[in-house]
Amino acid sequence: MFRIAIIGGGIGGLFTALCIHHHCTPDIQIQIQIDIYEQAPEYKEIGAGVGIGPNAAELIRKIGLLDEAKKIAGDRSGVWLSFRRFDTGGEVLTVNTPKEGNTTQLPMHRAEFLELLVKAVKGRGAAVLHADKKCKALQDRGNEMGISFEDGTSAPANLVIGADGIHSAVRSHYVSDTAQYGGMVVYHGLCDIEKIKDKWPIPTYGALSMAPGRHFLTFPISSNRILNVVGFVSTPFEKLGDVRESWTLAGDKKEIEEEFKEFAPAVQDVIQNMDTNPLKWILFDRKSSPQWIFAKGKVVLLGDAAHAMCPHQGAGAGQAMEDGYIIGRALQDFFSSGTNKCTLEQSLSLYHSIRYPRSQKVQTTSREAGDLYEMKADEVKGLSYDEGLPIVKDMIEHRMSWIWTEDIDKVYEQARQGRAYASL
Repeated sequence: MFRIAIIGGGIGGLFTALCIHHHCTPDIQIQIQIDIYEQAPEYKEIGAGVGIGPNAAELIRKIGLLDEAKKIAGDRSGVWLSFRRFDTGGEVLTVNTPKEGNTTQLPMHRAEFLELLVKAVKGRGAAVLHADKKCKALQDRGNEMGISFEDGTSAPANLVIGADGIHSAVRSHYVSDTAQYGGMVVYHGLCDIEKIKDKWPIPTYGALSMAPGRHFLTFPISSNRILNVVGFVSTPFEKLGDVRESWTLAGDKKEIEEEFKEFAPAVQDVIQNMDTNPLKWILFDRKSSPQWIFAKGKVVLLGDAAHAMCPHQGAGAGQAMEDGYIIGRALQDFFSSGTNKCTLEQSLSLYHSIRYPRSQKVQTTSREAGDLYEMKADEVKGLSYDEGLPIVKDMIEHRMSWIWTEDIDKVYEQARQGRAYASL
């Protein structure tokens, strides 16, 4: 029995288990055992909305969960975001999703999406779920890895997949670095759409209001019953004070009211109708480690453990899902290679060669997008707001296309063929 241990039971970890199960044929499935170890007492997500773009929605379709996901997603009517002036609310640019190929986007409540994935894992028998299992250390035992947990227990695995987020214990076992400040404080909350729909001025609920040093994002989740609300404020690190090491803490509605008091009436109405005080984030990401594979292929990273990124392109969850999908394909090839058997390390190296450059580009452009939305890009420095808007408009219009439209199976096939050719 080949044992796979996925450390982290969030979106990335659960989706990876489903992808491995999906790609492996029944005769392979009976030869592997997948265990997911989640450090929390139960499988749940903090926060609220998660953006799933057309690229990630296509992967959800491929593993047979699209119909279920559509039932809990918001409907953006083919619009990714309508970019607005902060002061008048006037339109700057509306960016639609592609009209051909992968067209679906699935903005969802994180907790509802996680519940869907957990249900699928259980229903398909894709993995055994373990809660309250925080990884403490890894031991290389030659043919397998030993995993020690903080509760004093341990478990063996032939492959450890680190899907345990930006604070990854698996990553920290091999990579010595720290998270880097993303330059912004973020306020995150929810609003009942019923309370604001009569005053909402535009056809879509997917909107982003841009101001110097601030931007305010909304998009619909939970079958268009709830509006996901995110306010970003550029803040120098030295002004964070005592909360500089905090990841998520309770904010005060008065803070977000003050920060966005100069924004248009539609933004004010949303803030007034938020259901509770917002969560307050101190935004962080990490430099992408060039190495994701360790212990001769017995340990591999994915998602935020490999490439934690800022949320400004709504692509972080999708990148973790792409990781999981390609790992599933790589392991299928590993288990199916027969007499021409490649090693586990070689199979996962193919995964890394595909995913590293793309995720690194998404990570870099996500930081750039945040600066663009807040009029801090180099191209508009020194310009007035009105002078800068046409430049920002041109830079936003097509920047998401390359993320949304890549055919990930085609990329994998080409990389695999290239690897085979190179080995001749």
